[in-house]
Amino acid sequence: QVQLVESGGGLVRTGGSLKLSCTASGSTRGISSADWYRQAPGKQRELAARMTAGGTTVYADSVKGRFTISRDNTGYTMYLQMNSLKPEDTGVYYCNADVIEAVAVVRNYWGQGTQVTVSS
Repeated sequence: QVQLVESGGGLVRTGGSLKLSCTASGSTRGISSADWYRQAPGKQRELAARMTAGGTTVYADSVKGRFTISRDNTGYTMYLQMNSLKPEDTGVYYCNADVIEAVAVVRNYWGQGTQVTVSS
């Protein structure tokens, strides 16, 4: 059974930083590619950042230059470093990843979400 476990959310003041983590656990050989989505209160879920299997990164215009998506050397954990946070970054952040379960077996999973609140 595979799980994506997120951590790192919290309350921070405008201009502050947070680093979110998303770790694949269970019967897995690691993460192939991953996205970080966020959902503000009353709004639709939107893509914040993406890292492809080849390491290409894509960012929403609203976070470009402030957020950085990365992975650790083991391949089991993805990160989202968020700097210069603004109140409009407030929301629940979700990790969505293609997880390698076996040779040629890749399945998509969602994390449980972690709350990020930026106070003005």
